Amino acid sequence: MSLLLQHTPGVIEAGCDEAGRGCLAGPVVAAAVILPNNFENALLNDSKQLSEKNRNELRSVIEKEALAWKVAFVDHEEIDEINILKASFMAMHRAIDGLKVKPESLLIDGNRFVPYYSIKHHCIIKGDGKYLSIAAASILAKTHRDQYMEELHEKFPDYGWLKNKGYPTKQHKTAIAKIGPSPFHRKSFNWKIRQTKLKLK
Repeated sequence: MSLLLQHTPGVIEAGCDEAGRGCLAGPVVAAAVILPNNFENALLNDSKQLSEKNRNELRSVIEKEALAWKVAFVDHEEIDEINILKASFMAMHRAIDGLKVKPESLLIDGNRFVPYYSIKHHCIIKGDGKYLSIAAASILAKTHRDQYMEELHEKFPDYGWLKNKGYPTKQHKTAIAKIGPSPFHRKSFNWKIRQTKLKLK
């Protein structure tokens, strides 16, 4: 199925998505993207459906051809303070804040969102597989977060972030159980860490 360019014709729409919500470590990252009305790309799809190579290629295309785009981070400490759901919404708001073109409508991946001022929004379940702007946002959020976690891996190689990017893989949980969490692990997910330690005893 081909992805749709617009939800409401004639309206400046920004697609929004996040990456890293289910991770044990690192930030949650969101992106907002406004695509031109004539944008076309047969490869563009939900970031989870693409190879790393294709995601990185599309990142360059999106950043070059979008009318406006912005990526925003909410770090692990902020996540611990306000919880991951609120942090995801905060990251999206920060990304929208940074757009050089003001959107008239927001297309949000998922089923919930905190309104952004008076701008109308539409929550779309699995929207990254339905609308090009949301798919573009998913790719920017994913690639920017992956790059950040790969850089952190250089300082903390034991957790396997080069591959798992902070998600709770067996290798990641085993490393936490053996050496404890890093300074970049989310303390609000400590119950998962404790649970892992009990299982590995």
